[in-house]
Amino acid sequence: MARTVGIRFRQAGKIFYYDALDFEIESGGYVVVESTYGLVVGRVVIAPDQVIANESSRIDELKPVLRVATQEDVEKADEMRERALDAVRQAKVKIGAMDLNMSIASGEFDLGGTQFTAYFTTPDRVDFRNLVRDLSRDIGARVQLLQVGDRDRAKLTDGVDICGERLCCSSWMTNFPSVSIRMAKEQDLPLNPQKISGVCGRLYCCLTFEYDGYKALRGTLPKVGAMLSTPAGEAKVTGIDFNREVVKLWLTESQQLAEVAAIDFKLQHGVTIRPMELVVKIEGQMRPISEARESMPTRLPPPRPGRTQEPRSRGAGRPSSGDSTQRTRPGGGRQRPQPQAQQPVQPPVPPVSQTPTEGAAGEGSRKRRRRRRGRGRGGQGGGEGGTPQPPSTT
Repeated sequence: MARTVGIRFRQAGKIFYYDALDFEIESGGYVVVESTYGLVVGRVVIAPDQVIANESSRIDELKPVLRVATQEDVEKADEMRERALDAVRQAKVKIGAMDLNMSIASGEFDLGGTQFTAYFTTPDRVDFRNLVRDLSRDIGARVQLLQVGDRDRAKLTDGVDICGERLCCSSWMTNFPSVSIRMAKEQDLPLNPQKISGVCGRLYCCLTFEYDGYKALRGTLPKVGAMLSTPAGEAKVTGIDFNREVVKLWLTESQQLAEVAAIDFKLQHGVTIRPMELVVKIEGQMRPISEARESMPTRLPPPRPGRTQEPRSRGAGRPSSGDSTQRTRPGGGRQRPQPQAQQPVQPPVPPVSQTPTEGAAGEGSRKRRRRRRGRGRGGQGGGEGGTPQPPSTT
C-alpha cells in the first residue's frame, strides 16, 4: 500500500501528493521530487500517516519521492531562486526593447538550472517567440512562458495591501473565492469598485470572510428607514452598526436618538419592538373596549302602543318576549303564540267633550272596534267569555 505525502512548492501554494515509498518523512521536512517543470525541492506539509483521503488523484498515479533533500539541495534551491530574479529582470528589459504589451510577474528555475519558467499577464494576444529565443540564449536555459490572471499575478508578486498586512493570497490562501458586488452591498460598503478592489484590480477576497455573519445578522434586523413600535413610542431606523451589533433609532415623539442592541430584535422583531405595519394592520382595526361600551344601549326601548304585558305566573322562570306572550281565546282556552303584525304608531287624539247619550253610544262602538282588533291579533277580544282589556288612553 502506497504511503501518500502532501508537498507544497511555495508558501500558500497548492498541495501536490506523492508516494513516500520507504523514506522516513516528517511534516516540515524537505524532499526532492519531479514536477512538470523539472526537479524541484518541496516542503512536506502532510506526513504519510496524516493523509486521510486524496481526492486529486488516484494512488496508482502518484509519482514517487526521489529522495529526502539534503543541505546541498536546499542551498542549490536558494541559488536558483536568486538566479530566477536576475532572469526576470532581463526579461523585463527585453520586453521594453521589443515594445511588447505584456508584463512578467515571476519566474523560477528547476533544481538543475536547465529550465526557466516565467509567468506573464497581457490583455491581448502577443507574439513572444523572439523574446523566448533571445532570453534562452542569454540565460543559457530552456525558457517557457505561461500566462496567468490578475489574481495569480498578485499572488506570485506578493506585497502589502491598504490594510497594512501582507496579501492574503500570498500568505495563507490556497484558493481564490468567488466575490460579487452583492457582498459589499450586504456589508454597507461603498459600491465604488476602486475603493473595494485590491492590488490585483479585483474585488477584495476578504469580502467573503464576514459575509455569512453579516447576512445572518441582517436577517434578524429591520431595514434602514423602517418604522417601528417601541415601548418609548414610534421610532425610525436610521442606521445599523454591524461591528457593535447596535441599531440606531430616531424617536419621533421625543425627538431623540437611541441605540438598541441587536439582541432585542431577536425572533423577527420579537416582543418589545414590532414593525409599525403590523401595528397598523392588526391592532389598528380593533376597537378599544371604551368605544365598544359607548355603542351599547343603556336601556330598553319603550313598548309600542296597543300592546300589553301580562304578568308571569307559572312560567316566571322562563324567558318571555313580546312575540311569545300567551293569550286567551273567548272560550277561556289558551292558544299558541303567533307573530303579531306591526301596527303603525298613531298620534294621540285629544279628548272631546261628549254628552251622556253620545258617550254611551260612543263607548259601545269603541268596544266593538276593540273586539274586532282583538280577533285580528289572535282572538284576544273583550267579548263574552274573554278577558276584557282596559280602555285605551286615546
